[in-house]
Amino acid sequence: MQTIETDIVVVGGGPAGINAAIAAGRSGARTMIIERYGFLGGMSTIALVYPWMTYHTMDGKQVIAGIAQEIIDRLMALNASPGHIRDTCGFVSTITPYDPEIYKVLALDMLREAGVKVLLHSFVDDVTVKNDRIESVRLTTKSGKIDVKAKMFIDTSGDADVAYLAGAPILKGRDEDQLTQPMTMKFRMRGVDLAKVKQYMIEHPEEFYKKTPIDELDQLPLTAVQGFYKHWKEAALPINRDQVLFFTGPGEDEVLVNTTRVQGLDGTRVEDLTEAEELGRKQVLMVADFMVKHLPGFEKASISQVGAQIGIRETRRLDGVYSLQISDVTEGRRFEDCIARSGYPIDIHDPKNKGVTAAWIAGDGAYDIPYRCLLAKGVSNLLAGGRCISTSHEALATTRLSPSCMATGQAAGTAAGMAVKRGVSPHELNVKDLQQQLRQDGVLLD
Repeated sequence: MQTIETDIVVVGGGPAGINAAIAAGRSGARTMIIERYGFLGGMSTIALVYPWMTYHTMDGKQVIAGIAQEIIDRLMALNASPGHIRDTCGFVSTITPYDPEIYKVLALDMLREAGVKVLLHSFVDDVTVKNDRIESVRLTTKSGKIDVKAKMFIDTSGDADVAYLAGAPILKGRDEDQLTQPMTMKFRMRGVDLAKVKQYMIEHPEEFYKKTPIDELDQLPLTAVQGFYKHWKEAALPINRDQVLFFTGPGEDEVLVNTTRVQGLDGTRVEDLTEAEELGRKQVLMVADFMVKHLPGFEKASISQVGAQIGIRETRRLDGVYSLQISDVTEGRRFEDCIARSGYPIDIHDPKNKGVTAAWIAGDGAYDIPYRCLLAKGVSNLLAGGRCISTSHEALATTRLSPSCMATGQAAGTAAGMAVKRGVSPHELNVKDLQQQLRQDGVLLD
């Protein structure tokens, strides 16, 4: 078996993993990022999660920056994102469209610039633990098994794969029944007459989400649409959802549809994942046919892209040193060991029923994510970032969003780099020093 040695291993090349590896690489530590697909981006590229939402509070105050903002700045320079623009659903203040194909390449460029070794087409299937430390992760690849040894490990797999394989305590779904938020197969359509969609919204405001800024629509670029309640109800499709949701772009006649819903299946069970892929793709065809036949503006539209895999909102997560609670979010709680902030509200897609449960953030509209949410119990050299940090089921409904994942990823990578340099475990790291470094790197903590 081939053996590779490095300082920091990041498992999972999604938004959290990319930012973690960039931060770790920039610290000077030898860093490797491992991704099972042949490209980076995680749910943002694999499952067409689009746009990124949100970098801001409802009042428009930016609370996520750092590497996450640097990525946007560089995408804008490549004409691959308009930056942060108004959400015409009204669910959040801003959304951030981007070109996923350019993001895939930019992520590689930024990782190379940071000196990070990238290993694609590699699946972590075992973890070696001695005493309370991970010694190595084993990869299954086309060229055989590879053992990767390191001083620090960062789990940005989304599914807490490393934590689970290492024997760290993990949680899954709701406390009472372990059911998770539903999966969604997303897809794009071209040939959409967005001017016609907007005009229908202006003329029929009652058919759309109550926070939709109808009075301003004629002056705003249409970015998001949530509603068509009457059309959806009359269609009576066998999909347990109560509305149509889609986002515009990147093309001028293009939308990304987020309307399918696969419930009751476990994204960490291969049999369930197989069933979810089949159900999701069948639902795509049903929804697209419905939209073409019944929604104004879609008369000449057709499917242009379907996700490489179904989108997963929730599976396993760390049961870490601290678990972020829904009250921490809704009360806008501050923590002394804050390493990231977010302004995205609670957004729980019901594991069983049709609806979405939303709850808003008090105070200045943002809440703190404490460093302790990134720390595993019982494993001294493991950090988490992204969707699998330590939270309750309800709090995960905000921390799972891509900008929040980018922020916790950067914090995890920065902490790992500092821990390697100082020869301490992440648990022993001085949080004030970590916060100081994050601020120097553009992270907004105040």
